[in-house]
Amino acid sequence: MRIENKKAFHDYEILERIEAGIVLKGAEVKSLREGKASLKDSYGKIENGEIFLHNFYIAPYPASFEKIDPLRKKKLLLHKNQIIRLGRKVEEKGLTIVPLSVYFNSKGLAKVEIALAKGKKLYDKRKEIKKREVEREIQRRLKEKW
Repeated sequence: MRIENKKAFHDYEILERIEAGIVLKGAEVKSLREGKASLKDSYGKIENGEIFLHNFYIAPYPASFEKIDPLRKKKLLLHKNQIIRLGRKVEEKGLTIVPLSVYFNSKGLAKVEIALAKGKKLYDKRKEIKKREVEREIQRRLKEKW
């Protein structure tokens, strides 16, 4: 089970990737295992020496007694020096912390792949779309010849 943030690759230029643990409650883990979550519009923010994931939606688990806010901020687990380094880069260079995917590793622990990203301008997005269309056209023509 892997939940991807496809919009992040469209809106941002990914500079560096980091794997982080995430603090979840029991019902959230069950919903996540069923794939009922969305990373759309979510972002990371450093607050008081800790890093949190905001706007990460995990659907409420139907059989849960505990009512949990689906959009509550979730704490990410990183080493202190990693958080400090991320904080410096975000402040100095104007970068953003964006989650790319959420998955369970081989030990069954929930992990989040976050990235330091730089926002793309509209003309960069257009250039990327044009490049993709040209590559598709080339592939089509190659298939027709064979």
